[in-house]
Amino acid sequence: MIETEKFKGLNGNLKAFKKEVGDAEKVTFVGIPGVCSPFAELFAHVIRDKESVFMAKTHIETARKIEKTSLGMQFSEDADPHSSVVVLLGGLSMPQYEVDVDDVKKLLGEILEPDGKIIGLCYMGMFKKAGWDELIDFDCIINGVLNGEIYKQD
Repeated sequence: MIETEKFKGLNGNLKAFKKEVGDAEKVTFVGIPGVCSPFAELFAHVIRDKESVFMAKTHIETARKIEKTSLGMQFSEDADPHSSVVVLLGGLSMPQYEVDVDDVKKLLGEILEPDGKIIGLCYMGMFKKAGWDELIDFDCIINGVLNGEIYKQD
């Protein structure tokens, strides 16, 4: 894969995601509960005019709708994960979660609609570090870099 654009900050990250989703009507996020799920809710907020689903790891039976509520985006009822855009969240590739890339590829074969799009959404180059960028046929990877400081009183 080659770099095609740069963005700055969280807002740039969200805009890049919205652009890549394009005119798709439905997006399924796949990730690690607790680690990736808040990111799925955040990014689903950006595309709140579309149907969004989250599922844990490669467990289709965990698929839940992500719906707009008065408290923001929330998981709700069971959902069908079949979608024209599948977003793989970076936590999947972290070794401690023991997700087999072959299981992810099998899942993509089951839930990605024909001519669908696979988006990788990660931070700190997780898919590249895990080698998944070479193992999964991503249409694009949106990689954010987090920097930070801590300030305290003297």
